[in-house]
Amino acid sequence: MSGRSVRLPRFDNRHDRSVRKATGKEIDVNIRRWSAGVLAAALFVPGLAACKSEADSPAAGSSAAAEKPADPKEALAASTKELQKGNFTFAIKGGELNGSGTVHLPSKSAEMKMETGQAAEDLSMSMHLVFIDNDSWVKLELGGPMADSVPAFKAMKGKYQHLDRSKLDGVKELNFDFADVDPAGAEKMINAITDVKQTGEGAYAGTIDATKATDSDLLDADTVKALGAGASAVPFTAKVDAQGRLTEFAVEVPAADSGKAQTLTVTYADYGSAAAVKAPPAGEVVEASDQLYEIFKG
Repeated sequence: MSGRSVRLPRFDNRHDRSVRKATGKEIDVNIRRWSAGVLAAALFVPGLAACKSEADSPAAGSSAAAEKPADPKEALAASTKELQKGNFTFAIKGGELNGSGTVHLPSKSAEMKMETGQAAEDLSMSMHLVFIDNDSWVKLELGGPMADSVPAFKAMKGKYQHLDRSKLDGVKELNFDFADVDPAGAEKMINAITDVKQTGEGAYAGTIDATKATDSDLLDADTVKALGAGASAVPFTAKVDAQGRLTEFAVEVPAADSGKAQTLTVTYADYGSAAAVKAPPAGEVVEASDQLYEIFKG
């Protein structure tokens, strides 16, 4: 496995070249991440509310809400501690891409699902990644007129492709590190906070220095570079529940170069009560094709 969690897959210029190689045609695929932050640059849109679940109510066995630090930055820093236990669900949204998933460290399993584009467009994508201990699978379906014209893409539909770990070197999008379980890197974002204030019960707002958070999956190096001087003061909002656990972190990325302004949002829920992820049905599994690795390696 790679030395960090799965990167929220993105289709940037590198992936454009891979898809063009596979199709022999020009395809404009600019799903710039959930780096959404792939799950960011094109991945998020404003207004994803914190998921309603046990994350919004006292934890099992707890008789009262946990005491949160009075200092806003300290409170947000403390809010990520529960994430490290690796038992939660999450959702990511922004731009054209929507994603969601589960991390369940007790069973050493995780999954994430993401979709981008519309079927009526030249190319749309849906992907389901499943990780169980040392095994992993991906179900990748490309739709639209362009994908339908390529037999290799049509053959992927409806099948989970079992991944060969020996072929995954350098393919961060298809790896998961169970020692670094936060799929969006919220702690890295919080460590980059330059100004913050509490705006309400469990609600915070401020700015981050994005140049210090390029290792997170909500803001990658390409996005930060495009922001120029504005990268040093990117607005954010955050929410925590009654136990002080992070339920939402949103970064308001301003327009830069040819990119539109967008809000990249990750939400967390089901702390301590997420379900173990199951392997795909055996009848729906095939060994991954060379075509799949080519798409991600570029």
